Amino acid sequence: MSKEWDILHTATMPAIALRGLTVFPNVLIHFEVARTASVRALEAAMTAGSPVFLVGQKDISVEEPELDDLYQVGTISNIRQILRMPGDNVRVMVEGAARGRLLQLLRTDPHLEAEVQEIAVPASPARGSAKTEALMRSTYDLFQSYAELSPKLAPDLMIHVLASQDPGHIADYIAQNIPMRNSDKQSILEELRPARRLEKLHRLLEREVEILSLDQEIQERAREQMSDHQRDYYLREQMKAIQTELGEEADDIEEYREKIAQAALPDLVREKLNKELGRLAKQSYSSSESTVLRSYLDICLELPWGKTTKEKINVAAVQKALDQDHFGLDKVKKRVLEFVAVRQLAPELKGQVICLVGPPGVGKTSIAMSVARAMNRKLARISLGGVSDEAEIRGHRKTYVGAMPGRIITAISQAQSCNPLILLDEIDKLGRDHRGDPSSALLEVLDGEQNSTFRDNFLEVPFDLSQVMFITTANTTDTIPRPLLDRMEVIELSSYTDEEKVQIAKKHLLPKERERHGLTKPQLKVSDGALREIIAAYTRESGVRVLERRLAAVCRKAAMKVVSEEAKAVKVTEKDLEEYLGVPRYHPERQALEERTGVVNGLAWTSVGGELLEVEVNVVPGSGKVELTGNLGDVMKESAHAAFSFIRSQAGRLNLPADFYKEKDIHVHFPEGAVPKDGPSAGIAITTAMVSALTGVPVRRGIAMTGEVTLRGRVLPIGGLKEKTMAAFRNGIKTVILPADNAKDLEEIDQTVRKALQFILVERADQVLANALNKPVDAAPVRKRGRPRKTPELPAVPPASQGEGSSRMSQ
Repeated sequence: MSKEWDILHTATMPAIALRGLTVFPNVLIHFEVARTASVRALEAAMTAGSPVFLVGQKDISVEEPELDDLYQVGTISNIRQILRMPGDNVRVMVEGAARGRLLQLLRTDPHLEAEVQEIAVPASPARGSAKTEALMRSTYDLFQSYAELSPKLAPDLMIHVLASQDPGHIADYIAQNIPMRNSDKQSILEELRPARRLEKLHRLLEREVEILSLDQEIQERAREQMSDHQRDYYLREQMKAIQTELGEEADDIEEYREKIAQAALPDLVREKLNKELGRLAKQSYSSSESTVLRSYLDICLELPWGKTTKEKINVAAVQKALDQDHFGLDKVKKRVLEFVAVRQLAPELKGQVICLVGPPGVGKTSIAMSVARAMNRKLARISLGGVSDEAEIRGHRKTYVGAMPGRIITAISQAQSCNPLILLDEIDKLGRDHRGDPSSALLEVLDGEQNSTFRDNFLEVPFDLSQVMFITTANTTDTIPRPLLDRMEVIELSSYTDEEKVQIAKKHLLPKERERHGLTKPQLKVSDGALREIIAAYTRESGVRVLERRLAAVCRKAAMKVVSEEAKAVKVTEKDLEEYLGVPRYHPERQALEERTGVVNGLAWTSVGGELLEVEVNVVPGSGKVELTGNLGDVMKESAHAAFSFIRSQAGRLNLPADFYKEKDIHVHFPEGAVPKDGPSAGIAITTAMVSALTGVPVRRGIAMTGEVTLRGRVLPIGGLKEKTMAAFRNGIKTVILPADNAKDLEEIDQTVRKALQFILVERADQVLANALNKPVDAAPVRKRGRPRKTPELPAVPPASQGEGSSRMSQ
């Protein structure tokens, strides 16, 4: 700005501070005045017939400007017209007369009054220099280009500019009538030399023309590339703008922001969610990406970050809850109470995962529910049976269509607690296929050293599972991968004895079924004898599920009698069961208690408990063939051939002809041929049955056996001993022959079974024959291993796992 001003005179006049507007000399302009002080300044000028000083305001947000808030140079203007608008606004038309310098503000109330010096502007020469002429022509061309690019420009502006030969006036006129930044207009106003003023305008006009050219080029390019998809995009953008104006989307984004701020999130999670929220704010409201981001934020914010239930770690309370819900199961209850006691002393202890293993219906799932209720933990149950997709555990990436978190995170969300009890039901029935191995995904979940940073594929941020209590259930540990089984402490639940089933039926099942069927205790009574008869003749199971269904059938029949008014109260005894349940389905195996030749009672383990498995051998004249039938697996067939080879090697001691294997055909059969059977633990039973059939010596009554036999006649240990001895007890067997190495497992057998059965521990097959056949063969001396052959008292040792010697029969 030139400081060489020619001062004409100084005057006092009303002043108006302009916000976002600059007025130039020799230009007619109209604008609205809203501030009270400015309206009063106009009125004062009109009353006094004086001009008004219009000066720009540096910061337009200042409501009551002082001297420092105003520019030094403004315009002394004459008021041409005042028009009062509806409301308090005034529309005024002014004409700029001359530039003026603000010396001081004499007052600010009721309006601004300023002392102003008029500035004399050097006049343009009558004939400009070539440089000035060239600058004016270039300005004409630029302004013409600007007029072509800006359709909103009035057409008479170009005529007025071309008609003038004054470079200063051209600069003032163009600057007044085109949209420019207020600071740029002020710099032109403060430039007093006409040629310099026009030069400065020329530079600013060049920039404006370039901006308009780029804008038009972008619009043309966008117009050329527009298709149906782009049209939809623009429509969405318009919709977004409308919603923003209405405050809808802004409220939505702000709501997410408030939720993130209020949630007790880890710093890493908060940073991630804020980043995703920033991406959402840039998306169209109805775009697919927006939908994905909203779903992600909703699921993340629904998780119970930092929320826990106050855990009741009280051994007495847990024991009371377990005793109320379950009869028996003393070993399991004891182990659960030990777990609670440790939690009471060391609450921060991590990594304890309990695996309840046992036949169906023995109460594995209900034990977990009772523990959750007693410890005041929310319960979330996850059924893993048939799950073969790894994404079921870890979740899908959120970019996939229909993506969702895995079952672990879903269970946490449903429980709304970071310390629930999660029950992983049927963990032994996990599958695997081309979609991954879910059991491997569970390795991190069940590892106390890793699960504090469990990362679900959908969440993409770590979630702390270290406070979660995991209980898993399984029917067998054989199908659980070893690395997964290594992370769990196995607690085995054995089959119920008949007496335990009677007590469970009286205390739990019958009252529950009566209530379900709308019966009261006086309306239906079932005697203990009837319960025992239902258990013995109408059910054959390890648990009590079928028993519960039979009691439900009794309740239905009784309800029918009460409703039809045949009887007001019903009492069911064992004599009435055929009326309620039909003909008995199961009968005691009387033949299993008789002396038979070539028939031996074996013991088999199945996924639903133990069973009595008969082995029949028939010997007929022939050419020495050995035939095996009964839907046998390869392991059982090989066990039969091993037994036959042992008998051939001991033919002399067994009083058999040396060439018996050439003249006799041996047929080994296992009844119930429709049921697959496999495993090596029928080895001594097959050996005993073959020797009995070949020698004609009957097998002693009331005896059963289990054990694997080798070619040298050694008896190897087996697994599933609890279920097998329970099956022997259930079928009335009195004596069970077991491998000597299984002596340590007898401590784990139910006390009722131990008292009812006599156990004979053997190390060699000739000891089996000596104890099983009525006419004993010479037995080799028993090797002393510190174990008696009959064990009324046994040391307490942990149970053996079902290893390679386990016998099983699939159903």
